[in-house]
Amino acid sequence: MLNSLGLLVDLPAINIGLILNGLLAGGVFALAAYGLALVWGVMNVKNLAQGEFVIMGGYVAWWGAKTTELNPILFLPVAVILMFIFGWVTYVLIIRRVLEKDMFTSLLSTFGLAIVIQQGLNLAFGPEVRVAESDLGTIRIMQVNQILYIKFVAFGLCLILAAIIVTFMKYSRMGQAIRATAQDPRAAKVMGINTDRVYAFTFALNAAICGAGGVLISMILVLQPFYGVVHSVRSFVIVTAAGLGNLPGVIFASLGLGAVEQYSGFVLGAEFQVAIVVIMLIVVLVIRQIQAARMRQVVQ
Repeated sequence: MLNSLGLLVDLPAINIGLILNGLLAGGVFALAAYGLALVWGVMNVKNLAQGEFVIMGGYVAWWGAKTTELNPILFLPVAVILMFIFGWVTYVLIIRRVLEKDMFTSLLSTFGLAIVIQQGLNLAFGPEVRVAESDLGTIRIMQVNQILYIKFVAFGLCLILAAIIVTFMKYSRMGQAIRATAQDPRAAKVMGINTDRVYAFTFALNAAICGAGGVLISMILVLQPFYGVVHSVRSFVIVTAAGLGNLPGVIFASLGLGAVEQYSGFVLGAEFQVAIVVIMLIVVLVIRQIQAARMRQVVQ
């Protein structure tokens, strides 16, 4: 640990590499986090299978590239379509039945879904760690940093996808129906909006967003059937810190989390990188509880 801190002081250029890697990875984390915020805000469902949706999208790209020998990035539209269909079917078979139930029931159902997906991926692809090779080379920055070119491409695609999602939510009829349903489901139903269809589309859109994020993650990080929980925890950290419906907050929280992960992995070791994410979730929850207690005191 002391040696790593000494390197950061002696070679300041290493900090630039860590920050860049963190920001580039954080942009991809923002996709899954925004999908979680969307489902949470519109349907009040805390999807514990969020990370598994990401891993599924990643395996679509990895398997497609392996069988066709094409660049895995070309399978992003395929992953989006397949995950959209999977999300719609999941809503019809599972989520629709727990919408009116208490929070514990929805948590339990999505947790069970996560376990089923994990085991299904394990049976289909095995427990080995996979990486979808993009073969785009690396970029050298300040002589001591080599960053995969695909990370810059992935970050650019994240910006494009975010712009498409925001435009869709703001200007399309379905996007307006989603926002109206999020504000007041009963009033939306009175105004003629089919809220069940809106919920189905929202959950399917979340799965599609996760699928796109998974394709990018398969090229800049690694895939493994049981790694979904890490992405779920990341998403909960980001959404809890940023708040629902706060897209700029989600983006900034994602970028910050990516940078913190890179620094913790470099200073403490890769084995503590995931632990830092869990610790941050605990810290954010404690801060939120303190803020809520203060607000109650002010109201009283």
